[in-house]
Amino acid sequence: MPPDGRELPTPLLARNENCWRIERADRFALIVDAADYFKAVKAAILAARHTVMLIGWDFDTRIKLEPDVADGEGPETLGPFLNWIAKRRPDLSIRILKWRLGALQSLGRGATPLFILNWITMRRIRFKLDGAHPPGAAHHQKLVVIDDAVAFCGGIDMTTDRWDTRSHPDHDQLRTNPSGREHGPWHDATAAVDGAVARALGDLARMRWEWATGERLEPLGPAAADADPWPSRLQPTMTDVQVGIARTFAETDGRECVSEIQRLYLDAIAAARRSIYIESQYFASRMLAEALIARLQEPDGPEVLLINPESADGWLEQTAMDSARSRLLRLVERNDPHGRFAIFHPVTEGGRPIYVHAKVMVVDDRLLKVGSSNLNNRSLGFDSECDLVVEAVPGSPDEAATRARIAAMRADLLAEHLGATPAVLAAALAEHSGSLLAAVAALNPQTGRRLVPVRPRPLTALEEAIAETDLVDPEPPTGPWRRFRRRLRRT
Repeated sequence: MPPDGRELPTPLLARNENCWRIERADRFALIVDAADYFKAVKAAILAARHTVMLIGWDFDTRIKLEPDVADGEGPETLGPFLNWIAKRRPDLSIRILKWRLGALQSLGRGATPLFILNWITMRRIRFKLDGAHPPGAAHHQKLVVIDDAVAFCGGIDMTTDRWDTRSHPDHDQLRTNPSGREHGPWHDATAAVDGAVARALGDLARMRWEWATGERLEPLGPAAADADPWPSRLQPTMTDVQVGIARTFAETDGRECVSEIQRLYLDAIAAARRSIYIESQYFASRMLAEALIARLQEPDGPEVLLINPESADGWLEQTAMDSARSRLLRLVERNDPHGRFAIFHPVTEGGRPIYVHAKVMVVDDRLLKVGSSNLNNRSLGFDSECDLVVEAVPGSPDEAATRARIAAMRADLLAEHLGATPAVLAAALAEHSGSLLAAVAALNPQTGRRLVPVRPRPLTALEEAIAETDLVDPEPPTGPWRRFRRRLRRT
């Protein structure tokens, strides 16, 4: 108990409740945007000695890992690079697991099927499609595990239209897909970890591989710890830190639903004291919206600052997810008596919308979450997801240092959207008593890199009808989707 007699809050992370495991990482790095991520993954694979496991929603073998400046040896295109490293390292085993439904889209993708056929004939590169999920669900986790020593987990897919730098220019000749077409600015985030956290993510990757293929893989033994594949140019954001791993898996034959991420969101929202900062591709979960509303209605509740894209990517997503967002924004507007909620989308220097694909949550300066889950129903109980969580544990020896690093990461993210520096943002926060919304209002320019408010829009009859259903974005396990499936089983 502190000297003044106040009772310390309890730790937020709890094994087998809102996270699967809590493990120690010697190094933790937040990586923003795919330019740095692709370089880091290539460097780690170049240092691999034993195993490379790639688990993802999608992969495209034609993407360039380093279209700007090639720092590492070998081909810069993903497929030829993996073939090259497999031939160069006879003892290296490479396994790639991709969501099965997503593979249907790859049939028209140029050279991608040719590389898949090539991998099938190579013993050291194993490519499998993962259909171990209920109908309509997706495998949305994005994991890369190298030698059980370094792992990447977050929101960035190793596929087309993802590569971008943090400067997000209006136009960039390097920001093109394999056909040569320029794609728009793209904001994303992932994390790199080592130590026991990387080994745990290796266990998760092997679990996914076994579910999909029936093949059981053994973890690497102590003898494998003979090299350090951490990318030399990747500076850790934090060192010697506890990291929680939270997951979502849908209920399917022989396996119960895992909804640790749902519990984590609710617990984090309930624990917030001053602010909740979220970057997400969607705002479509009524459950999470209602949890936020409950806090917004409190006289001394936290501020909520949400960063979204201007609109979802693709017609179906726009019709379903943007419609759900408009409905929820109207609900929030009616239930925010103290004016503590704001939602924005970022734009480039010339005003071009930057697509937000990052999945980041920062609660006060106490908790950082980065992973694959969005603020939608699918992420809470239907698709497979994996998030990493760092908590400044109350009363721990490193609490103050961890709080400082979490606050610095939030400042770095938000300053980028405002075209400012973290130091300028920190000064604005200090001037406005720590208020995120007041700091944004003070720094947000009228032109250039800035944040633009997102407004709810009128819905068409089709959009209203889709928003009323949960076929595109099924509710979590307690929702109508699960009840309907149970009724089917009883008939």
